[in-house]
Amino acid sequence: MSRRTLAGGLAIAAALTLTALPATAEQLSVRFPSAKFPLGTRPVPTKTMTAVTQGIDLYDVKAGSHTDGYTVTVLMPNGRDTGTLPNAETKVAEVEATGEAASLQKIVRPAVADAPAKTEYMVRVGLWSFKDKKKAEEKAKQLKDAGLKVKVDYLGDDGLKTTGPWDARVLMIDVKTFRGSYAASLGTSVAKRETVSSMAKARNAIVGLNGGFFNIHTDKALRGEPVGASVVGGKLLSEAIEGRSAVVLKGRTAKITELKTDITAISQDGERVEVNGVNRAATTDELVLYTEEYGAKTPTGGTDAVLDANGRVVGLRASGGAVTAGMRVLHGNGVASDWLNEHAWQEWTVKIDTKVVDLRTKRALKLTPDLNVIAGGVGLVRNGRVKITAKRDGHDSMNMILRRHPRTLLGTTRNGSLILVTIDGRQPGVTIGANFVEAAQFMRWLGATQAINFDGGGSTAMVVGNKLVNRPSDGAERAVGDALLVLPQ
Repeated sequence: MSRRTLAGGLAIAAALTLTALPATAEQLSVRFPSAKFPLGTRPVPTKTMTAVTQGIDLYDVKAGSHTDGYTVTVLMPNGRDTGTLPNAETKVAEVEATGEAASLQKIVRPAVADAPAKTEYMVRVGLWSFKDKKKAEEKAKQLKDAGLKVKVDYLGDDGLKTTGPWDARVLMIDVKTFRGSYAASLGTSVAKRETVSSMAKARNAIVGLNGGFFNIHTDKALRGEPVGASVVGGKLLSEAIEGRSAVVLKGRTAKITELKTDITAISQDGERVEVNGVNRAATTDELVLYTEEYGAKTPTGGTDAVLDANGRVVGLRASGGAVTAGMRVLHGNGVASDWLNEHAWQEWTVKIDTKVVDLRTKRALKLTPDLNVIAGGVGLVRNGRVKITAKRDGHDSMNMILRRHPRTLLGTTRNGSLILVTIDGRQPGVTIGANFVEAAQFMRWLGATQAINFDGGGSTAMVVGNKLVNRPSDGAERAVGDALLVLPQ
């Protein structure tokens, strides 16, 4: 990749100041907006552009400055920042019993497309300037010694009024001139987590971006498993959570939609049964399909039917074995185990009928080798309007909707160009991230007519030319479940 240069050959190394010209989500091509920055007090941002390759430009965007300080937040009985008014009033009394003054703060989580506004309360002690964080930490220690559960909070993280700062990477891919393709990667296996850098390097990708959420609530060895739909090279490797947002990638096209999956096992004797999941831990009475990409052993305590590429049952076994190359395994426990023992006899054929349905068109996707799917976290923009589907996508908490975090975002423009974004956060004084409303506003500002939120927080990572170009909040790149890759062909 190279810096965009002037005719005389001098590189444009200085940041370019944006001008205040109007821009809307209805713009017909992918270009960096000239309108004012959409967040905070609408500061004039700066951008530095790097030409990555034909049709791909990377922008380093900075805006705002820090004016927020620190406070001490008293945690509610459930361990969260916010709670009901009675619980908050009880906490105020507990703080005052130590001789300290406490403030009761009303917090309104904004309404989103599928969830109404919600009011909760916070209890806080003290207010310190940015340079006096140590004083806030000393006060927190005193309160902890008095038996209270507290934490030090940077006020810029609240999601309320702020001046920033924001530090983002914006990658714009022009559908008219880009000649490569898009793909998904789960790394070396579904079960294992891997860095975006590693996945991008393995495919010689131009760009890598962290993908959807992965299951941190399962066995430690299985936490690479995507939460929601995953299709890699036309193979369904994780079932959809019906109705949740996803991006469908085919060749050099990207479409944001909502999906469901229907998977049925059909025995040679005509008996049919629903397959409950793909490449994940099984719960009671579930039938789960494991593919060779799983990278772990099937669960113990059930029955495995090992299928060859044609669906022929090559053997029944007690569960807990590996999935060998070229094979698939239908695992069942409880009622599902009984079905396998009755309808998946050795040498019989069990067909796995798999449908991935686009809920906007009501049509099944063709599972061809150039099809890839990555599950999103939350829908942000639809048909050019802010439409945040936090509840449907399982993220309608105060923490997820209102508070600011690092964000990974994907948007498409009216003409089908692709916009990939990381907004770094959790770095007081450097960059604060964004909440869902701000993320949606940011994507509309960039020209996205459709946009979704991928996994964020410490997972946020963008790799360009084998180089990590953002600043992850963990201080280093985190291993994640899957990634979106931009390939040279």
